Amino acid sequence: MRDLATGNIITDWKDHHAELFGRHSLHLQHSLDSSELFTNEALAKLIDNSPRNTYHVNTRSSGPDGKRKRREGEFGNLSGKEILEAVATGDIWINLRAPQLADRRYGELLEEMYREFEARVPGLSTFRHLTTILISSPGIYVPYHVDVPGQMLWQIRGRKRVWVYPAEQPFMPQAALEKLILGEFHETDMPYHDWFDEMATVYDLEPGWMLHWPLNCPHRVENHDSVNVSVTTEHYTRAIRNSYGVNYANGLLRKAGFSRLEQQKSGLVMLAKLALAAGVKFSGIRNKASKPYLIDFQVDPASPDSVKDIAPYELRM
Repeated sequence: MRDLATGNIITDWKDHHAELFGRHSLHLQHSLDSSELFTNEALAKLIDNSPRNTYHVNTRSSGPDGKRKRREGEFGNLSGKEILEAVATGDIWINLRAPQLADRRYGELLEEMYREFEARVPGLSTFRHLTTILISSPGIYVPYHVDVPGQMLWQIRGRKRVWVYPAEQPFMPQAALEKLILGEFHETDMPYHDWFDEMATVYDLEPGWMLHWPLNCPHRVENHDSVNVSVTTEHYTRAIRNSYGVNYANGLLRKAGFSRLEQQKSGLVMLAKLALAAGVKFSGIRNKASKPYLIDFQVDPASPDSVKDIAPYELRM
């Protein structure tokens, strides 16, 4: 089901984009910003109906080294409308990680988005589609990080700048990616140095524009001076699934003392690593190894930056 005012979701598609998808970054126009699913009323209702294990809310604080670091929080008993008011006046950002659980129309829209890409990119077959709705305060930045699945970022409201870095050493250390896939790193634990920006491609995203980059490209984001609403979509293909399995197995082998580990894309060694990854992952023996989140604040529109400190506790998502 789609409640858009105009045409297809991607509005400026050209035939040659099919050859670039998954291999190079694409900066394209879309029509999602016309959808009633992203009005304040719809977003407030979505927040009201989102289970605790399907959202993150973050802020920043200065550490001993003077650098601002990410903190994890909770909504408390605030309504969705109050949360949106806090975003507008505060220093917070919200990730609604499974909007389709609160309203099936978001899941229907997600599937339509991928049907459109698969119709336009010959041979493209995707699965495990997920979407996250991002709602963030003016001036917020998302630190340097890496995502494991294939990614797209869709701007709905506000303006932001995005830096995209090469998916190779030294920007994406193989051992760090393995830890991320094993659940021993969070996305923002990836090592970053200011000089990395010299090698980044920079994009300014306006409402009605989206960005797609190749697998595992590190990136960071800074909002301009307005509330931002964005959507991320993630997906797997057979090649992405194989890459995940090989990196998962390499992480296990590295922990066992192996160091010279290749990222095979085919062949018997790749198949053996996929079997190792599947056997360990689905056995559940590593479930306790995942890194928990430390929750130490609550959203509070009456507090500075809309943040009120609370007694810290751990939460596994």
